[in-house]
Amino acid sequence: MITTERVTFAVDGVELIGELRLPDGAGPDAPAPGLVFTGPFTGVKEQVAGLYAAELAARGYATLAFDHRNWGESGGTPRQHEDPQAKLADLGAAVSLLRGRPEVDAERIGAVGICLGGGYALKFAAFDPRVKAFAGIAGAYNTPYGMRSGFGPDNYRAVLGSFAAAQETIDNGGEHEYLPAVAAEGEAAMPGDEPFAYYGTERSFSPHWENRVTRVTPRALITVDNMAGADFLGPTPGLIVHGVEDAFCSPEGAKEAHERMTGPKEIVWLDAKLHIDLYDNAPYVAQAVDATERFLRTHL
Repeated sequence: MITTERVTFAVDGVELIGELRLPDGAGPDAPAPGLVFTGPFTGVKEQVAGLYAAELAARGYATLAFDHRNWGESGGTPRQHEDPQAKLADLGAAVSLLRGRPEVDAERIGAVGICLGGGYALKFAAFDPRVKAFAGIAGAYNTPYGMRSGFGPDNYRAVLGSFAAAQETIDNGGEHEYLPAVAAEGEAAMPGDEPFAYYGTERSFSPHWENRVTRVTPRALITVDNMAGADFLGPTPGLIVHGVEDAFCSPEGAKEAHERMTGPKEIVWLDAKLHIDLYDNAPYVAQAVDATERFLRTHL
């Protein structure tokens, strides 16, 4: 049995909302290892992060899936805006909450990230020694070097320049402009059929998810360096779980992150052909959860 508790905690004066799942028997006399979760770009706690949190709670872990500031039920402005540094601070506060609970073993805390959250969890775990293990599932290990290489130097610079007008509007006291997170056709932060197949349908339904992001949000995605966490993760153990084909979070990036880790590490390749297979496709989620549990049982 699992007990699910709605929790609130504050960071930088912003209230965050989460779901703490406690396995049967967890208590002061038998504290469970704890896991903090961070999920895909635009995702909220009822979606991918919550699914993995529930699955691993069923395996005996105390799990915390929460909405980062600016997203879902949590506070923070501007709404639907990606703030990489703030997300790291949010994760730190989430770990503090777990460590303060009598049902959780404060010395056995891990960080699990899925999709964009994989990169954040990696960087967070690398610089917070309270985290004793890291697992990234279908992770996006963003780096500006990789982005510039993919775009080409001139085009990368041009893309950066495309955010100038929107940023100047904000700097001069104007309101944030928004664009769709996903769209079947036309402009979107995540264009294409595959993102729409998950977020644009009932498949991902949450009353707290909105189909929009600030227009300047994509700039954060192409400038953040979460891959650097791989260089600093050791001696903390790290696990990479990734599909052999992934059009949105490259297998090459997953391989690079694994190669750059210096502590105990493992990489597990799943025969998945779509990025979103690891969001909610039962066989692949089960395989990812199995791999994560095996790794954590050894290292956490």
